[in-house]
Amino acid sequence: MNIKYSLVLFFASFLFQVNAQISKETVLFTVDGDSVTASEFIRVYNKNLDLVQDESQKDVDEYLKLFTNYKLKLKEARALMLDEKPSYIRELSNYKKQLASSYITDNKVTEELVEEAYNRVSYDVKATHILIKLPENASPSDTLVAYNDIMKLRDRALTEGFEKVRQEVHNGQTIYGEDLDWFSGFKMVYKFENAAYNTPVGEISKPFRTRFGYHIVNVQDKRKSRGERTVAHIMILTSKEDVNQEQAAERIQDIYKKLQQGETFETLAKQFSEDKSTASNGGRLTPISSGQLNSKIFEDTVFGLKEEGDISEPIKTDYGWHIIKLLNKKPIAAYEDMRPELEQMVKRDERSKLIDEALYTKLRAKYGVSEKQPALPYFIGLLNDDYYRLSWQLPVAFEANKPLVRIGTEQLLFKDFGNFLVKNQHYNRSADTFESIVNKAYSTFLNTNLVKYQEEHLEEEDEDFANIVAEYRDGLLLFDLMESTIWDAAKTDSLGVQNYFNEHKEKYMAPEKMDAIVASSAQQKTLKKVSKLMVQGMSVEDIKTLVNSNDKIDVIFTEEIMDANHQALPEHFEFKKGISKIYKHNDAFVLVEVKDILPQTQKTFEESKGLVLSDYQTYKEEQWVAELAAKYPVVVNQEVLKEVKSQLKTK
Repeated sequence: MNIKYSLVLFFASFLFQVNAQISKETVLFTVDGDSVTASEFIRVYNKNLDLVQDESQKDVDEYLKLFTNYKLKLKEARALMLDEKPSYIRELSNYKKQLASSYITDNKVTEELVEEAYNRVSYDVKATHILIKLPENASPSDTLVAYNDIMKLRDRALTEGFEKVRQEVHNGQTIYGEDLDWFSGFKMVYKFENAAYNTPVGEISKPFRTRFGYHIVNVQDKRKSRGERTVAHIMILTSKEDVNQEQAAERIQDIYKKLQQGETFETLAKQFSEDKSTASNGGRLTPISSGQLNSKIFEDTVFGLKEEGDISEPIKTDYGWHIIKLLNKKPIAAYEDMRPELEQMVKRDERSKLIDEALYTKLRAKYGVSEKQPALPYFIGLLNDDYYRLSWQLPVAFEANKPLVRIGTEQLLFKDFGNFLVKNQHYNRSADTFESIVNKAYSTFLNTNLVKYQEEHLEEEDEDFANIVAEYRDGLLLFDLMESTIWDAAKTDSLGVQNYFNEHKEKYMAPEKMDAIVASSAQQKTLKKVSKLMVQGMSVEDIKTLVNSNDKIDVIFTEEIMDANHQALPEHFEFKKGISKIYKHNDAFVLVEVKDILPQTQKTFEESKGLVLSDYQTYKEEQWVAELAAKYPVVVNQEVLKEVKSQLKTK
């Protein structure tokens, strides 16, 4: 589901439930005469209670303000007839179609494929293969040649050895002999995966065809999945163009020495890792599965660590230097835990074709549609060579209004399939016979219309689907209203945004910064020595020489312009020129020499533009909602509100 759909569902989180303690018809308030029930307000309040971050909004009166504002906006949207816009109708239709895809499926076949997928991802296969390339639309004669060639190679491999034949025949153009190393479920096309998993270790599969051509696969080994690893890393960034490669290598080695000296991994990650997204969390990464990463050396290092707590030597990837610590080893998850993810993967994979075929069979039975179509010979007789030239048209004497097939209450005619044939000429090639073209086209035509009919009648057939669609309607309406009235309007009101900035400049200031040196060490007494040397005016390089050695790194220095949120600085650090006291920070000790203080400065409009625009939109929305409240009077039934508050307090 895309971002817009997610936002719409957030706006429209009003599901259809009835609270038993207040009558469904009891009116809590009206908006210009339109009633809003207390039961609706209660279910909205209860549903969104855990989502509200602002504690004040949990107050019933405060939440009532939000709710009435929502209803005011919907009132305005319908007054502007936004629900009649073609774009709104089209968007709603697209959403219904998208949502329907999760309802229109064959659950039995899906479940079988998900179980199979779980078994596949639970094991890795190591294999090599030979491929004879062949286009998907190859002629029967070319197909036979390729099949005979792959059979000959298989016979050779059985007698001479697969590896010998593989290396000899590979030319990288028409024949590929490749070592695939280890792979798991979903890493190969489905037909290839089937052959690999169904072939015993040490044996060669029979020839099989994928969209790439004919293959034989030699399965060398199988193993249980390596599961999942959770690791932390300390990273020093580099790039191929970076002129400071040696400096980065030296810094990672210094950090590694501190680890060997007994300093904790998490502390050093917090202080020095340049992966800003993980440094504050001790370098912890999201769990990693085999085959998931782009960097082979990083993945091999992760899975090469044997025991929890093991730490790697520094390694170099395309992104920089890393030191990796193994935090957790986890076997592959249980089936029930993985099932939702695997189901989505199955539905995006070639396996989905099997699900589709099962669905079409079920829908034909549901709507009483025969698999046989006696009218097809008539259409075969209408085709001629113009069809291969993409210029074929229905003949003048075509029997357009003759009944073709009935799906439920809908009657499809000859002209429906005839027009389908005209529009889909570009999918056919001269290698296909007219009979093959018509049979394939009718199968696609019938399946498409079966699904279309189910989609159009799904609200009648499935109550849950109907409820979700109803929820979406209001949300989409509100989204369109906000987009046209506030968001887009604010973006184009450049003068208004500029004036807002000029009137609220004090909100847009660059924070105070300092030019500083931060010395970090696991030992407080070491920093006392550093402090004395700094007081004497000794340079950082000279101090390093005195307190560090090739074998032992006691202090790491960070020199740059910093603001108060810099990771090297302790919380609430006072900006004051000179050498600070020693602070406990990130499970270590730090000493700061403030060389200069750069005062708070006024940001320019361009520097603040994103935040100014957001603030301006909020300002405009507040004004607009006040105007709506004047336009559409809101009248709250205070007695009912008291009952609502009383009921909510008992929960």
